[in-house]
Parts: sequence; structure tokens; C-alpha cells
Amino acid sequence: VQLQASGGGLVQTGGSLRLSCAASGSILRINNMSWYRQAPGKQRELVATIASGGSTNYADSVKGRFIISRDNAKNTMYLQMNSLKPEDTAVYYCNVQTVEQYFGSSTRTQNYWGRGTLVTVSS
Repeated sequence: VQLQASGGGLVQTGGSLRLSCAASGSILRINNMSWYRQAPGKQRELVATIASGGSTNYADSVKGRFIISRDNAKNTMYLQMNSLKPEDTAVYYCNVQTVEQYFGSSTRTQNYWGRGTLVTVSS
């Protein structure tokens, strides 16, 4: 399974960006899909999660500004980021929990990370 993240870039304060993360490979289904971010000198933090049924959770710092969504038919997740602030500057990583065929009729759950996409918000 591979994750391809895209959509990062440079934007001014108050601007918007949309990140995408597409999963490909032998996937039966995807459970949770999440975006994390890591700013320079800081630990990676959870930004938002969307479950297979569509329920969402957000970090307090992005509530009301970011919207996470997914297209299950395309195994793709999105993060619409609005009203961006300099403190949103970070490398954004996608994370997915997949269910895959294992031996015989059994299945297993796997966890994958994308390579990260840089978001820079200038003041």
C-alpha cells in the first residue's frame, strides 16, 4: 500500500490550501484516515481524523478553519485548510488504517504514513 500526499505550498496568512492523500494497493477497506503535522522543533501532532462512516475529530487549534473529508470510492482523503496562520506552518502527514487480505480468508489491519507535504504560511 502506498500513500501519495499532495497540495502543500506557500500561502499568505488568511489564505487557503487543500491537501489530498490517495491510498493505492491491495486494500479491502480503510478505517480511520488522519492528518498529522510536525512543525520545526516540535513533536508530530494530530490535526484531524475521519472515520469510515464520516465522523470527524479536530485538534482545537484548527476547529472551525480546517475541514477533513474522504472519498471512499477513490481511497482518498482531503484537508481543506482555511484562514491559515503562520503557526499552521508544518510538514503535514497523512495516516491511514487499512484492512487487507491476509492468509486464506483472514484479514489484518495495517497502519501507513505518507511522506509528508510542506505547508508554509507567511505573515
